[in-house]
Amino acid sequence: MNNHTTFKDCIEACLRCAAFCQHCASSCLREDDVRMMADCIQLDMECAALCHATAQLLGLGSGKAAEISRLCATLCRSCAAECGRHGHGHCRECAAACLQCAEACERMAA
Repeated sequence: MNNHTTFKDCIEACLRCAAFCQHCASSCLREDDVRMMADCIQLDMECAALCHATAQLLGLGSGKAAEISRLCATLCRSCAAECGRHGHGHCRECAAACLQCAEACERMAA
């Protein structure tokens, strides 16, 4: 059911997730073993970019909302899994935001 509330919830979740992903990537760059964090940083940056794009396209009322949301949910789940492998607080917060975004995007795509 694509109504204003569904769009709004998904847009807000995407913007929140993007902010957490950007913070996580930035924080990972300051970790002692940056090489170990390379996959996390890459997924954070990709997830942030796609979350921003998804929010923008949903805000425009894109006819591809379901497809875009499905892709965003998939990437958010991948990012959450990677962040969940690390014990850093910023990674745990990012993983939680990614899971919330994935759930909102999945509702949007339903």
